[in-house]
Amino acid sequence: MILSTNNTHISGLYAKTWEQRKLGDIVDRVTRKNTNLESELPLTISAQYGLIDQMEFFGKRIASHDISGYYLLNNGEFAYNKSTSGDAPWGAVKRLDRYENGAVSTLYITFAIKNPEKTDSDFLARYYDTNLWHKGIQAIAAEGARNHGLLNIAPMDFFDTTLMMPKSIDEQQAVAKTITSVDNLITLHQSKHIQKFTSQTTPKITQK
Repeated sequence: MILSTNNTHISGLYAKTWEQRKLGDIVDRVTRKNTNLESELPLTISAQYGLIDQMEFFGKRIASHDISGYYLLNNGEFAYNKSTSGDAPWGAVKRLDRYENGAVSTLYITFAIKNPEKTDSDFLARYYDTNLWHKGIQAIAAEGARNHGLLNIAPMDFFDTTLMMPKSIDEQQAVAKTITSVDNLITLHQSKHIQKFTSQTTPKITQK
């Protein structure tokens, strides 16, 4: 099994204890509406920043004034944005980490883990940071089924997609921690490289 995130490939994670699971077997669809305006925070999904406040991301509110018909998403739950972009050719699946809750468009497919004692949330979040799930989406997205960059994927088909994962939650947690540690290390090295490059290329200003 090879997991890749942030242009990183981590090999050697495959073990006989891994198994193929249908997404619908480990998560439940979330369709609760924001009827009583429990949240007045409309969110969008960014491939880079995850679920984020529309005002923070766009600099303006995109949602309509009344968001009572939106889905209410709680911290730790997931959403799939079927809109495609250069960074997300098959859309993006992100977990809500930044806020206690938020409201998302009903165009999103939202879900929550069925049993946290058997499925590690960090593993699932990191899995969807990879491109391993793209093949399953490609198989259910009919050719030509894009409408202004929005994939025509039914929730039922989305939950029928499969993923490879360790049977043991301990191994799921270990894999998630490994990927996170490597990504953090890469980010640190990239930051140092950028700082070094900037210091070398920035012209020095001398005062007369």
